[in-house]
Amino acid sequence: MGKYSQLDSVRLLATLPHPCGYLPDREATTVFVDPQTEVDQRLYNRLSELGFRRSGAYLYRPQCASCRACVPARVPVNLFVPDRNQRRCWKRNKDLDIFHIESIDTDEHYELYARYIEQRHADGEMYPPSREQYRSFLSQAWGATRYIELRARGKLVAVAVTDILTAGLSAIYTFFDPNEDKRSLGSYCILYQIEWARRLGLPNLYLGYWIEQCHKMAYKSQFRPIEMLKENRWSLKSL
Repeated sequence: MGKYSQLDSVRLLATLPHPCGYLPDREATTVFVDPQTEVDQRLYNRLSELGFRRSGAYLYRPQCASCRACVPARVPVNLFVPDRNQRRCWKRNKDLDIFHIESIDTDEHYELYARYIEQRHADGEMYPPSREQYRSFLSQAWGATRYIELRARGKLVAVAVTDILTAGLSAIYTFFDPNEDKRSLGSYCILYQIEWARRLGLPNLYLGYWIEQCHKMAYKSQFRPIEMLKENRWSLKSL
């Protein structure tokens, strides 16, 4: 009898085909882990290695019938070397105060999120924002979740939601002040999470899915080297 694996007990459910949120004129199907499954940090890490991603209370993975555009991506943090623009971004944000906090279920955090969605993602699935949607998506922390809060002279300018795995960090979501364009806060939060993973001795930062045809995903390929998961194998991607 083969050795028992935690994966053997994982039950997957699938959605019906629905319009793709990233590429026009395509249908998407998503498989997700049965919410009744007990997911500890070890199992969560293994599922991440297989390309699963967390959104709110769900761990999911695209499994579309005729499309493989969504490619899991991660940064091997010990190989990462920032380019000139990333070094400038890091230096430009040296004045920020950074805090690791336990909850973002406050009016201040929600108002920043709502402004971000309204100004940056009015064409997306999360528009219009609502407090209920915000709580279900971001503020119901798993045991592995940490919130990174960035402030400029006391003013909240960005929040990064991060999950700690056994072999990496997973960058779940970042939202920031849409009026702070010059800071490149989205990129800065990734740079911070790469550095944090190094300090923790964790080898990877998971960035979710990269879609070559989607311009909103282009920023992920700027963090090099980057690994992509194809045919159940992680390998460095030359871009």
